[in-house]
Parts: sequence; C-alpha cells; structure tokens
Amino acid sequence: MSDGAYRVLDDRATGGDPAADPATDAARELIAGLALRPWGQVASSVYETGRLVADAPWLAGHHQRIGFLLRGQRPDGAWGPPEGYALVPTLSATDALLAALADGRAGTDLLAPVARGLGALTRTLLATDARVLPDTPALDLIVPALVDSINERLAGLDRATADRLPRPPLGLPAGLGPDRLLAVRTAVAAGVPLPPKLAHFYEVLDATPTDAGPRLTAVGASPAATAAWLTTAGPDAGPAAHAFLRELIRDGGGPVPCPAPITVFERAWVLSGLCRAGVAVNPPAAVLESLTGAAGAEGIATGDGLPTDADTTSVALDALARLGRPADPASLWAYETADGFCTWPGEDGFSVTTNAHVLDAFGQYLAAHPDADARYRRVVDRLSVVLPGHQRADGGWQDRWHASPYYATACCVQALVEFGRGAAAAEAVDRAARWVLDTQRADGSWGRWVGTAEETAYALQVLLAAPTAVPRVDDALARGHSYLHEPATREHPPLWYGKELYCPTAIVRSAVLAACRLAAIRATGLGHSVVDCGYRATKTTT
Repeated sequence: MSDGAYRVLDDRATGGDPAADPATDAARELIAGLALRPWGQVASSVYETGRLVADAPWLAGHHQRIGFLLRGQRPDGAWGPPEGYALVPTLSATDALLAALADGRAGTDLLAPVARGLGALTRTLLATDARVLPDTPALDLIVPALVDSINERLAGLDRATADRLPRPPLGLPAGLGPDRLLAVRTAVAAGVPLPPKLAHFYEVLDATPTDAGPRLTAVGASPAATAAWLTTAGPDAGPAAHAFLRELIRDGGGPVPCPAPITVFERAWVLSGLCRAGVAVNPPAAVLESLTGAAGAEGIATGDGLPTDADTTSVALDALARLGRPADPASLWAYETADGFCTWPGEDGFSVTTNAHVLDAFGQYLAAHPDADARYRRVVDRLSVVLPGHQRADGGWQDRWHASPYYATACCVQALVEFGRGAAAAEAVDRAARWVLDTQRADGSWGRWVGTAEETAYALQVLLAAPTAVPRVDDALARGHSYLHEPATREHPPLWYGKELYCPTAIVRSAVLAACRLAAIRATGLGHSVVDCGYRATKTTT
C-alpha cells in the first residue's frame, strides 16, 4: 500500500458526512495488492536470506543479500528481535557471513561482523537454557544444524583468518541436544518419507522433496528450502522453482522473505479482519476463488508447499462467510482433540488463537444454519469455556503463533464477543479489556517490547469489541487512535512465529486499518471528529 493510503482524514476531508467511508479506498488498494502479489507480502527474513548466502551464492542478488545482513546486525552483534528470538537469525547470519568469508569473493571485510556475531552467540544466546527459549517451529532442528555448520566453517578457515576470530567450538543451549536432528537425517538417508510439514525445513535436513520436479513452485513455502534443493539438483531441475526465487529476489532487492508463498493465509486474514470491522470490500474474483478453491476434505493450507491446518481453514471459512459464502466447517473435525482443536494433528502444544478462529468458523456456520446438528452447537459451547480456561491471570492471552499477547487477546475477545456463550465468556472479555487499559503506554500505544502500530491496533480492537463499559475507555481509545496517525519511521517489527519471527505486512496493514475503521465508527457515534483510514505510516521491509 502506498504512503498516500495512510493519510489522516478529518471532518473536512469527508465533508463532515458521517456516512462517508474513506476506509474503503485504503481497503480497495490493499486488496488489489493481494492479486498483484500472489506469493504474499512478507518482510525480508534474516534467517532465509542467510541460508541463500550460505547455500546458494549462485543465485542473483548474492552481494545484496550480504549487504542486507551487514546492515541488520545489532550493536551487540546479534540479529533479530529481543530475547531468545535472536538465536535463530543470529546463527543463520553468522554462518552465512562465515561462508562468504571463506569464499573470498564478498569484497567486504567480514571479519568484524563475524566476530561480533560469534560473541553474541557465545556470551548470551547459546548460553540460555533451552526451556526458556521461544517455541519457534523446528528450533530443535535448526539450532543444532547451524551450530554444527558454524563449527565446521571455523575449523576449515586458514590459520591467518582463524587467529583473528574467537575459536571455541559453539555448544548447544542446555537441554537442547542433536538427537532429533540426527534421527530425522538418518530417516532421510534411509528413504523414510517425511511428514509434509517438515518440507518447510528441508534446508537443514539434507532432504530432497518427494514432489520435486519441473512443476514444483516452492519447497515447503520456504525460499531457503527451495534454494537448497535447486543447489543440489541444479536450476534446470526446477524451472518453476527457479522462476519463483528470481521473482522474490527481484521484489526484495536481493533479500528474500519467509514464509512464501502464503497466498491463502494472507488473503484469509486480510479479508476476515476487514469484513469484521465493517470495511466494505469487494475482492477480485480470483482472490475469492483462491479461498473457495483451496478447500479440501482435510481443510485449507496456508499456501503451496505447506500442509492443511485448522487455523488457516478456520479463518478462510470465516472470511468466506462474511463475504456471503458460508461453508460447512466439517473438515475441522479432523483437528478436534480432548483439549479443543489442534493446529495440525500431532501438534506439540495448544494454540488459543487457532481455537478462537475455530469458534469463529463454527459460529458463522450456526448463524447461517441455526438448525445444524447439535454437534456444531456443542463446539461453540465447549470453546466458550476452553478459551477462558487458557486466559492468563492478568486478563490477557498468550499464543504460540505470535509473540505479542495483544494479538492472542484480540483473537479470543472478538470470537467470544461475537459467538461465545455463557458467563465465563463474558467475564473473560471484561477481564481482557481491563488488562488492555492497564497496559497502555504513555504515548498512547501498546506493545510487548515497544509500542507498535500492529499491537496498538489489536488493543483497540479489544476495547472496541468489549460490550461492557469500563472506566477510562474513551480516553484510551482516543490516545491509541491518535498514536496510529502520528508519523513514524520505525519498521513494523516481526512478531509472527515462523523459523524466526516474521512480519506479514499486508496482514499487519489490514489489522491497523480495521482498528482505525472501528475507532472512527465509535468516534462518530460519540460525536467526535472522524479520523479514519490513515494510520501510522510505519515503514515495512518487503
């Protein structure tokens, strides 16, 4: 979306007409972008870009990727977000720069950034107990693989170079061993078929995708996995995959995003969120058909190369229902467990946002089919209790697919307000609204580490959804809404769980746009000035 779509609109811009909806223009531009960029809009990834530097220097944009890594290094030598979220990107970037250093063609002095990266790893990141590391996907595969790779590269350096770098072999965090990585690699060597979800991590598994061939577009929705396959097989073995990588590299100016493609995931979240906020949307037929056409007996997948999951299935069904195409959520029965619903069969952990989205999907179906089988109603009744049961003592929710509690809290509150039943649901919503009020920052924003536009949008959605009037809410809404319209230069930070935290930029933009729309409706109802679809013009790296 262009900066022009972020303008601040007041009563003069709308002619004082409360019926005017400037949010529609911004939404139209955002949705048009979904069709123009079918792989999805995701900020550049340090982890994935590092893997291309290390494993596929033959791809176009190699030197631009090295430059991206050098510019992204923090003063403390690490890469990526705060806390243990920096471990995976720092390992990938350090390994990549070591590979470029050994290659000798970088044209840049890489010794200092490599030394700083090694220092950050040995001082803090690898010295952390594995039990307190964030539960990012395949951490127990990626970390041992990259530690081994860095140690091998250090051992292979010439003496003059090696003497200028820290030389201790890197160890693994306490409680994290190489056993699972070794077991998977052994299975690969023996020809054992891997679960489809492991395709996303092929670059560390020494594996070849089972569906590899000239028509394969992307391995596991991962540029790194795709590049690793093409490096081994040769670009002629996968012309479609090679073209896919070239397009991502061109769009990013060298660096690449992850995950990609996320076609269905992006479209489902954008359309569901905008429709829920009352933003008028009329998606192109191709965008709408991509959701309906993705549905199968086992649900819907985020994008090509990934398995189906309950989260994407539920949000896609919710979006379709809000666009007048309600569909039976029967495919979700395959994900039902004793605790609620899993994101995919065999999931390690429980996702409150997946269960909130499942509640949305079944709630939508019951709204359109009030005489549906009692089994559907029991799901709504059950999740109306399950979600409050996972609420934190302070009133918020935390989830395994997003680093911010404001996202999880917004998902749960919106589902419980619209479809939840019983006193437990109502009490949970009230507690969540009070927690949001208590955690607003002095500048009007909300955020886990710093105030962000994305998290402020989720906080506003919670306050605007909660039906119970709580003290100070109007002041908090006004301050939060004002924050979203202030100019800023910070990038949207990555907060979504992948191999590392990532930022799906179109989804983030739609969330902020939806919050601005809801706040504008509230302001109009109170007789306040309408400040609508513009929002904090925060930069994104795509």
